[in-house]
Parts: sequence; structure tokens; C-alpha cells
Amino acid sequence: MKKSIVMVLILVSSLVALVGCGDPQQLKEDKKLYVYNWGDYIGEDIITDFEKKYGAEVVYDQYATNEDMYVKIKQGGTKYDIAIPSEYMIEKMIKEDMLEPIDLARISNFGKINDRFKNLASDPGNKYSVPYMWGTMGIVYNSSMIDGEIDSWAALWDEKYAKQILMIDSQRESLAVALKKSGYSMNSIDPAEVEAAKQALLEQKPLVLAYVGDNYKDMMIGGEAAMAVAWSGDAVFMSEENEDLIYVVPEEGSNVWFDSMIIPKGARNVELAHQFIDFMTRPDIGQRNVEYIGYSTPNTETLALLDPETSGDPAAYPSDEVLAKCEVFVDPGPAIELYNRVWTEVKSAK
Repeated sequence: MKKSIVMVLILVSSLVALVGCGDPQQLKEDKKLYVYNWGDYIGEDIITDFEKKYGAEVVYDQYATNEDMYVKIKQGGTKYDIAIPSEYMIEKMIKEDMLEPIDLARISNFGKINDRFKNLASDPGNKYSVPYMWGTMGIVYNSSMIDGEIDSWAALWDEKYAKQILMIDSQRESLAVALKKSGYSMNSIDPAEVEAAKQALLEQKPLVLAYVGDNYKDMMIGGEAAMAVAWSGDAVFMSEENEDLIYVVPEEGSNVWFDSMIIPKGARNVELAHQFIDFMTRPDIGQRNVEYIGYSTPNTETLALLDPETSGDPAAYPSDEVLAKCEVFVDPGPAIELYNRVWTEVKSAK
């Protein structure tokens, strides 16, 4: 009888020990956070500081366009806990049930975000997204290589700058430039207007030095091109490295965009994802992030921490007059097939 009791106690103790230890591999995965972000879009050492604070490991991948990010997540195979797309792609992903809801009660810094960046049409109530950065799209040009000032998208079609022009290798942005230059909304899905934009891009193509990704920053800083389509934060960074570089939002108007943090459906670690979002919205972390990447913060307390020269830079924080000329991208819905066809025809043209 005593032996039986001893054996039972040993079995119970063994089971408790096994439950207490758990699967080592699973415990390791529970402390991993898979993050998918744009290139050059987070400050140095911020990820390291997050890892130290939460005893976590961040697996960090980068993408070049919203469309690249969407395709990879849509296809599955790689489960990300965090991604940082733009508003129109968030709208699309919500429609396709690709996102986990975010519990704003667990985001202690959400109240520090300016109300103008909350409750966007792409995600009413911020059920699935928390603002990260915002900015505009325009032209950055080298004043030492340009005659006079640039104030129009038409400059990108000026033959005297042939092979000195850089375009973003992105369907949405390049079509938007051509649509605005042609006098249309950058959200147009009218086949005739999109066709006109395609013709404009085909006419421009012989003048283009390259369709570029993040490498355009080094090219402009190094004086390898006279002008480029650029995002405002990149322009801020470039102008700090080369004082001849000037950023402008063309008079025809442009895109004002908002990037937000989201949790893809099927994320491995929703708990750690919430902690990451809260960490990234801390004012002090936001300050370090803005000072490194150059983009504009939606966080009022972060803005107050910035140097006045930074917070007063019209490239990063444009006037209401400039913003009034800008449009927010919206999901084109089924017309994305039209966009895909047109962009393929532009890129494949000789």
C-alpha cells in the first residue's frame, strides 16, 4: 500500500514538473515577435530595447510596397504578428477579414495620438489599426542641377532632364503621379482616365533613369539624379545629408498618407503584438523613431519633444493649405485588376 502511494506521488510530481516546464520550443516561440515593415522605417536600437524590456526576440522582415506586403500575407505560409501598411491597404485587408482586432484598452498610449489621425475612413473606430507615421508624396530635386524652382508634376516630363529622373517602382504611386499630372483624381478608376495615365507614363519612360526603391535616397544624396518622386520623410533625411535637395508638394496636389500598425489574422503572438504597439506609441520611443527615420509623428506628446526645427519643417509638417490639395488613397476594389494591367504594360514597354 505504501509502495502504491509512493508511486502515485511520483507520477503526480512528474506530471506537475512536465506541465511546469512546458514544451521548450513552444516557450521559445511565445517570446518571438514576427514584424513586417517598410525598409528603413524604424529607429536604430528600438527593436533591441523592446527585446530587452519584454525578454523577447523580434524576427524582422522588410517590404518595398503595400502590394508586396499584401501578397505575402495573403498567400500565407509566414505568420506575422505586426505589419505597418498604409490606409488604403488596411481598408482592403479589413474587407477581406485579414486582420485581428486590436484591444485599445491594452494600448496605454493611444490617447496621446492626435484625434485627426484616429477614426480614419479606412478603419472607423480604430478597431484594427493604431497610427504609426504620416506624410505626403512629392518631388525632391537637386537645386544645383535644376533651372529655377519646381512646383508641378510636369517637371518629371521635362525632356531637358532626360535620364536624370527617378520614379518610385510602385504601381499606386506612379499611377497617382500620372493621374494628377493629367488633371484627375489619384483614386480614379475610370478606364479612360487610367488609360490616359498609362499613356503619360509611357511617354515619360524614355526620360526615366530608373524605377527605384529605397536606393533612391543614396542616389539623390550622391547627385546621381536631378529629381525623384519622394515621400516626405525620406526627403527630410536626404536634405540633411545634401543641402542642395529641396522637397515640394506639386501645385496639382498629391497624396497624404497614414501608416498604421496592424495585427494580421492568425498572428502567432497577439499578446506580444499589443505590447509592441504600446511600446512604439510611447512618446520617448516615438521621438527617437522620428529623429532617425524623418517621418511625421501622429503623437502629440512626441511632437512636443521634437526640436522646433524638426517640428516646424514644412516638408514634414505641411500647412493646412498644402494638405487641402492632397488626397488619401482608397482601396480601388475590383479596379485593382485595371491598375495591375496598366502597370504591367508600362513596366514591360521598351
